[in-house]
Amino acid sequence: AGVLCAVLPPPAAATLSPTGINYEVVALMAIKTELQDHYNVLDNWDINSVDPCSWRMVTCSSDGYVSALGLPSQRLSGKLSPGIGNLTRLQSVLLQNNAISGTIPSTIGRLGMLQTLDMSDNHLTGSIPTSLGDLKNLNYLKLNNNSLSGVLPESLATINGLALVDLSFNNLSGPVPKISARTFSIAGNSMICGVKSGDNCSSVSLDPLSYPPDDLKIQPQQAMSRSHRIAIICGATVGSVAFVAIVVSMLLWWRHRRNQQIFFDVNDQYDPEVCLGHLKKYTFKELRASTNNFNSKNILGEGGYGIVYKGFLRDGSIVAVKRLKDYNAVGGEVQFQTEVEVISLAVHRNLLRLIGFCTTECERLLVYPYMPNGSVASQLREHINGKPALDWSRRKMIALGTARGLLYLHEQCDPKIIHRDVKASNVLLDEYFEAIVGDFGLAKLLDHQETHVTTAVRGTVGHIAPEYLSTGQSSEKTDVFGFGVLLVELITGQKALDFGRLANQKGGVLDLVKKLHQEKQLNMMVDKDLGSNYDRVELEEMVQVALLCTQYYPSHRPRMSEVIRMLEGDGLAEKWEASQNVDTPKSVSSELLPLKFTDFAGADESSVGLEAMELSGPR
Repeated sequence: AGVLCAVLPPPAAATLSPTGINYEVVALMAIKTELQDHYNVLDNWDINSVDPCSWRMVTCSSDGYVSALGLPSQRLSGKLSPGIGNLTRLQSVLLQNNAISGTIPSTIGRLGMLQTLDMSDNHLTGSIPTSLGDLKNLNYLKLNNNSLSGVLPESLATINGLALVDLSFNNLSGPVPKISARTFSIAGNSMICGVKSGDNCSSVSLDPLSYPPDDLKIQPQQAMSRSHRIAIICGATVGSVAFVAIVVSMLLWWRHRRNQQIFFDVNDQYDPEVCLGHLKKYTFKELRASTNNFNSKNILGEGGYGIVYKGFLRDGSIVAVKRLKDYNAVGGEVQFQTEVEVISLAVHRNLLRLIGFCTTECERLLVYPYMPNGSVASQLREHINGKPALDWSRRKMIALGTARGLLYLHEQCDPKIIHRDVKASNVLLDEYFEAIVGDFGLAKLLDHQETHVTTAVRGTVGHIAPEYLSTGQSSEKTDVFGFGVLLVELITGQKALDFGRLANQKGGVLDLVKKLHQEKQLNMMVDKDLGSNYDRVELEEMVQVALLCTQYYPSHRPRMSEVIRMLEGDGLAEKWEASQNVDTPKSVSSELLPLKFTDFAGADESSVGLEAMELSGPR
């Protein structure tokens, strides 16, 4: 046995040098040293650690290697260390929305397994390294909104299978290589179209085409002279597009027929693995097996979007599988894949990361990481050794984490995402009880033909902003309203509607909160399980933020960036004083609301066609 142990070390030992030093730890510490971490995001990165897999923002594969580095929107500055090239098993690098400067290290070209590289919205300078052409598995490359200069490297044209390349809004110049990407954007590079052209290019894709022409958004901006020549070009283009459309239609028809056969084929030999960036496409058979044929014993939660099951994959990992109810509402397979790709690109420490999906003729499923501590709603009712599982400090941390997740969706995600159903049961908790906002993007996914106006209001009674309920018009301020109600739930330890009922409040929950605040009796609304173990000053601040977030008019509610500052004690007094001078309706739950809203005063926190989900345990 001793011989076997010496010959077959554990996976984590694979990165150890003969002197016992972990190369990945050294590489990550080099990255930490070069970056300026103003908010101590990387405080648990420790040079003395043997295994970095427990570090914040680091994800490891099942064999113990660092596979993902996710540091988006963490207000990091400084430079990216060339040491990143020693993390040779990396598949995803997400560093967008920071203030990282300097050049892109050429050593990134060593990351042969890299599929996603996002360094957009930073302060990067210099040229794009030629070594990026060595990343043969790359699917997503986003370097937009930096100050990169120089000529685009020809080596990028050697990468096959690129889904998205965004180099827009830099200072790039020179000829454009023939990059075969489904979406290729170079807008905002004034010199990219040639020295004599002062026009910007929008989106460019070069022949040969191997995908539907609708995916290309070419917007020519040349003068309309030489009409005869243009007519010839247009004729040739129309002919080419028609030919490609016929070929693509035949391919899609063949693929549709093939998928029909696959769906009914349960041959164990068939198990393709399709990846879209860091997003995996699972087979229906694989997910069905992981949930024991969608056994009711594996149900983690159920709501308007669908049922969530606990799944056990063959590699030993545990996942949450959401089986969508309205599979017909999400459009065709191409539409569905486009939407889930957008959702998967929203990566933040306080957002539930989509890791995979499955689509068949009559099924749509989403795969997420399993959250061992369930939801805030379930933990508010839990006790550990006679004490509430969520003490006051944890509740304050959950409020801040949720606000940061929503801020990313509203102001830092491209395209921005409106959640539409912010509540305690949609905020999950990881192993450290950090808030993880879930179910974002699903309302848009199921209303894919609309933008912000929808015929089906999706949300939960007691959490829906009045303007959304009465008009179907949603905005970021719709989510701000839901966040305000979530704060009430964190304070009271109860569902918002239940708290109103128990107090025999004739008006509504927010009327009651305002009344207790005015009468300086906030202790009457604090969760009884907390006893006196809470901060009185922080309680009043949280109540004030909740009331500011739930003001009747959307324009009076703060943005999530303002909410975060107020929860941190910055600017709340001024904002609160200003709100007291505004003439507004009595309350959102008063007689000024549509009748259909006030009729729900005695209803359960469920649906009437609205979406609700209550999780009973970990997810």
